Amino acid sequence: MRELDVKVITENIKEMCIEATHFLTEDMKNVLDDSVTKEESPLGKQILQQLQENLQIAGDEMIPICQDTGMAVVFIKVGQDVHFTGGNIEDAINEGVRQGYTEGYLRKSVVKDPIIRENTKDNTPAIIHYSIVEGNDVEITVAPKGFGSENMSRIFMLKPADGIDGVKNAILTAVKEAGPNACPPMVVGVGIGGTFEKCALLAKEALTRNINEQSKIPYVKELEEEMLEKINCLGIGPGGLGGRVTAFAVNIETYPTHIAGLPVAVNICCHVNRHSHRVI
Repeated sequence: MRELDVKVITENIKEMCIEATHFLTEDMKNVLDDSVTKEESPLGKQILQQLQENLQIAGDEMIPICQDTGMAVVFIKVGQDVHFTGGNIEDAINEGVRQGYTEGYLRKSVVKDPIIRENTKDNTPAIIHYSIVEGNDVEITVAPKGFGSENMSRIFMLKPADGIDGVKNAILTAVKEAGPNACPPMVVGVGIGGTFEKCALLAKEALTRNINEQSKIPYVKELEEEMLEKINCLGIGPGGLGGRVTAFAVNIETYPTHIAGLPVAVNICCHVNRHSHRVI
């Protein structure tokens, strides 16, 4: 049994909140660089170059990539041979978010109540998803999610008879309706299967997958490629002002489901698709 003080979790979460809001992961930076050469529209190419410049300034001057530094979403996989000491794990995660957003001078975007709308002033609480796994490591992914793109996400409760064509139509419908509001070029996370809430969680987690890694399931890999091509033929383009590069990637995750259902969730993220990953 490995003992781990929750202060270690707090410190790492704090650092990851700051890291994710100031620097893109290497796969996201590379695909942005590549997109400049692929974009055929002069205006679209100019917008992509401005995004590159913005990213450079953010890193050099430690200014957030985007003014919407998001609501902190935390995926934490805890090895079953880990014993936390020194306090409550959920309190420790939220303390890390609190410290990261206050010490990092990040925008505080969370309100205590969805109707009363009083700001919590420290960007807590976070949205936390726990998994218990084998081993004695703790794997953490922090994904600050801005709501320009979050508001464009959709869930479709399809019928089994809708099949793969229904899934394709759902993905394209969500992207078309999002249009410029999701700050394209976007990354499209898709969850297929499970239940109403499970497919949404799959779609959210799909956004954190390295965009150079495609599904190991053959038909899902083909679906990812087909959907990316069709989305990039919609003409939405960078900034929604027209062009070839509407999406960087389509990441799809699946899960078993009920005989009477075919849930599909589409969770869209903007061109920064922020996340930071560590194993402790």
